[in-house]
Amino acid sequence: MNYRKSFFYSLILFLCVWIENSLKAQDSYHESRDIPFYMGEFFMGKTFSANKDFPDLKTQKGGLIGIGKKHSGYGAEWTRQLNKPTTGMLFAYTDFGNSENIGQALSLLSFIEFRLFPKQSEKWKFHAALGGSYMNRQYDEVSNPNNKAISTKINWSFRSFLYYSLVDKKSLKLRLGLGYIHHSNGHTRLPNQGLNSVVGSASVELDKPSLGNDEMFIDTLITKARTSQYYWDARFGIGQNVLSTIFNDKKEVWTIGLRAGKIINKTFKYGIGIYYRVYEHYHNYIVNDEQLVRDLYPYFREHPVLYASNFGVSGSAELLLGHVGADIHMGINLYKPFYKVDWQLNDGYTIEREDGDDVIVLGELDSYYRLKRTISTRLGLKWYFISTVKNPKNNLYLGVHINANLGQADFTELSLGFVHRFKEMPRIMKSKKK
Repeated sequence: MNYRKSFFYSLILFLCVWIENSLKAQDSYHESRDIPFYMGEFFMGKTFSANKDFPDLKTQKGGLIGIGKKHSGYGAEWTRQLNKPTTGMLFAYTDFGNSENIGQALSLLSFIEFRLFPKQSEKWKFHAALGGSYMNRQYDEVSNPNNKAISTKINWSFRSFLYYSLVDKKSLKLRLGLGYIHHSNGHTRLPNQGLNSVVGSASVELDKPSLGNDEMFIDTLITKARTSQYYWDARFGIGQNVLSTIFNDKKEVWTIGLRAGKIINKTFKYGIGIYYRVYEHYHNYIVNDEQLVRDLYPYFREHPVLYASNFGVSGSAELLLGHVGADIHMGINLYKPFYKVDWQLNDGYTIEREDGDDVIVLGELDSYYRLKRTISTRLGLKWYFISTVKNPKNNLYLGVHINANLGQADFTELSLGFVHRFKEMPRIMKSKKK
């Protein structure tokens, strides 16, 4: 349905804009001490084959422009805890090396950079970025059958880079980078093998010095809070995914989750919780009495909602960056009975016989299946209605996440959550003067 496409396609791009606006706004009092900058980058490398008989690829080439802010550490607590990180937005163009079958990508991403060795060197930085991409070539059963990497126009995009500054002057930096880039649609349509690339880059940064910026003065006054407080969190989510190449239309995944834990130094949020999900695709397959239910699991029909459900526990870690939270969950599925059907459909294959009849071979329920059925992961971003810098007692957030089975995308999810914080327990320690 059109509303499903427009809703999720818009979400990824708009969230990137929200993130950058939030990061710009939250340190207004000390804004003059942060350093705005502009960057340009050229990158080239290799995109790996995503499947058998994947189209031939030449060298990947691309470029990007970016804008951001180098945080002084004098404003919000998270900028001190993370040793004065860099945040911003990127707009990238990528040519994968085969215009006819793989095409090009236009990407909009939000990024954060950390100094790897803050006490020893300013030259080494780690960069991570997440956002969305528009891809102009997709899988087509007739015209482009060998591109099983990308089957939708709008996809998730992720970058992780290691940068080294060759020239590191006050207003100019020349950097070399080595990184990994990933594009995929989060299991909203199959096939979805994804595009994975390793690239090298050369970039330039131009800083716009801010009035009143004085690094020695700032470092002298910086204190790092040593605080902790407990919280609980509840969320409701609506996700979308597909079941297989045969059942390849988007259906909803309804989720609820409860979590409790501790926030350390107003920046690092840890928790443990439970989650419950119902997969519409699983439910429909059961109530429609499809082949594997008829042949192997007829008892599923007795309680279709129950057997289409998923229940588990998970631990989580989140960085609180003002209005923005970046979190990752690692969990254990205690109950996911229909995943055996999911696995048998997707890990199987079809043999075309000479007499014209096809033989369908189901995926084997082996140890790898048991591992993927058991381990769940969740990665994404949140936008908090009230900046976490203000330490609100109650807060709401909007989140977008990719949920996965052992790293393989399961569904893309939009969630609305509520967080309650308990009384803070502060302990303040001044940092040593450099």
